[in-house]
Amino acid sequence: MPTRLLLATRNSKKLVELQRILDAALGGHRIELVGLNDVPEYQEVPETGLTFGENALLKAREGVAYTGLPTVADDSGIAVDALNGMPGVFSARWAGRHGDDRANLELVLAQTADVPDEHRGASFVCAAALVLPGGKEHLVDGRQSGRLLRAPRGTGGFGYDPVFLADGQTRTNAELSPEEKDAISHRGKAFRALAPVIAKVLPAGATG
Repeated sequence: MPTRLLLATRNSKKLVELQRILDAALGGHRIELVGLNDVPEYQEVPETGLTFGENALLKAREGVAYTGLPTVADDSGIAVDALNGMPGVFSARWAGRHGDDRANLELVLAQTADVPDEHRGASFVCAAALVLPGGKEHLVDGRQSGRLLRAPRGTGGFGYDPVFLADGQTRTNAELSPEEKDAISHRGKAFRALAPVIAKVLPAGATG
């Protein structure tokens, strides 16, 4: 019987992405990943943290408190050098409405329209937290460095993927296959770092 693990998100693409990463990283140790749409609804608190790590832990603690399941949560976004590291923790709601990927992307492009190519550096950043019912917490992070393009390319991925070209790549994150993206992405790096912890603690009962 697979171990049940809650990923505190309603983003179906993120759920598929994490399942794929965990399946590859954990080998024979099967995890049944469920999202917020698969558990009884609860009132989600605002992401008030000033860092990705604070927000990830906030969401993971909340998931455990309401469901009793070991919970993984991540907070991630893009940090644009020319915008002093913003949108950062505000990436998902940069244009004012949470989850409007197109509006967020277009606003960042408009804000950096006059920035020369040599100063269009950017990084995707992800913090991933695992919180167990007994209270133990684990926090890891991952980073993908690159630069911001001037126009979207590709139809894969989500968020800012179509305008992000990672260092050493000739294709944007949105032009990579899911497996290619997982291998180099900020989220892939963070969840691969968390996977050994998941494999170690969950079979023992995940009681913390």
